[in-house]
Amino acid sequence: MIKYRRFVCNPLEENTYVVWDEASRETAIVDCGAFTNGEKNDIASFIEEEHLHPTLALQTHMHFDHLFGLGWLKKKYGIRPMCHELEQKNYDMQEIMASDMFGVKLTLDRPGILRYIKDGEKMRLGESELTVIHTPGHSPGGVCYLADTFLLSGDTLFAGSCGRADLPGGNMQNEIRSIKERLITLREDITVLPGHGPETTIAREKRYWI
Repeated sequence: MIKYRRFVCNPLEENTYVVWDEASRETAIVDCGAFTNGEKNDIASFIEEEHLHPTLALQTHMHFDHLFGLGWLKKKYGIRPMCHELEQKNYDMQEIMASDMFGVKLTLDRPGILRYIKDGEKMRLGESELTVIHTPGHSPGGVCYLADTFLLSGDTLFAGSCGRADLPGGNMQNEIRSIKERLITLREDITVLPGHGPETTIAREKRYWI
């Protein structure tokens, strides 16, 4: 059985998820946006208390609010991020984007990407797995991760909404297509775990997209 825990991080209230296989305790940390020492300590304390073993650092996309904690993950657990190949450019330009788009000056600790992931790939966690679904729109290489009972939707699909598409590489037509063709066609009982805001379900979101 695969389980998850949400941590709300940084000033943009980004959702970082700790996802683990209950039997093996193998763990993926998805979109580690932990910014403060307190946020990092909360995640580390939970991992220790639950006897979890982080083996994967997975990214739905590479916008700065979703990657503040990547340098910490490498130092703490020795894991480096994986993302879609089309997110490399985003990863490389996040300090510039933060300055140009938001007027924020950042110095990010960005470890090298371990490897690129592909649409349809199965990410193993012990006896469980997450399936990669490429959902371009919010960003060119945006992906979601599908488990048996939940979907990590990043900034593609929110509760009653979707992610903005006006950042570099964004395209609203592609995002709507991704949602309609790749996400709301999933089982209605799937819980949707977005990159910001509360969880929802595929059944609820169908009301907005059909």
